[in-house]
Amino acid sequence: MTYTISDLASEFDVTTRTIRFYEEKGLLEPRREGTRRVYSPTDRTRLRLILRGKRLGLSLDESAEIIRMYGTPGNNRRQLELLISRIQEKRAALLRRQKDLQATLNELAAAEQQCCEALDKLES
Repeated sequence: MTYTISDLASEFDVTTRTIRFYEEKGLLEPRREGTRRVYSPTDRTRLRLILRGKRLGLSLDESAEIIRMYGTPGNNRRQLELLISRIQEKRAALLRRQKDLQATLNELAAAEQQCCEALDKLES
């Protein structure tokens, strides 16, 4: 089975320009039939993995590193270990951001309460 650029763009809800960008980066390698791009099931899987990596917060370079390891003899274990490592790093960073956001929300609530109390005093 093969896919056109429009097929993939529609299936994954991305623009054709996005797909061409991934192609320029060497992540997708469609064959050409004249001016038409013809994508293989491997290209489709790679696009799915790129977009999943994006949703997980991986950079394009991080996703590319993991994707390029796929199918290389003996590297599936390394690929999975690297992916686990990247996921753990992203989770730790998100937890730090969550803690910072909670601290900011607490500060805003305290400032709001002080302002409300000051207004109450002015009205008394």
